[in-house]
Amino acid sequence: MPTCSEEDCERGAAFELHVPWAENRLVCAPHARVLARQDGVVADALPDASDELP
Repeated sequence: MPTCSEEDCERGAAFELHVPWAENRLVCAPHARVLARQDGVVADALPDASDELP
């Protein structure tokens, strides 16, 4: 499983963020919860992920 792409985070990636103004990135559930609140950002769960958005 890949790790979260956010700086200084070593959690496993659980979501792919689709960001209209930047490249898509793989992030952990806590980062997905915060970052997906931005307009236009969509968080899709990865098929192998066991985490859910808190």
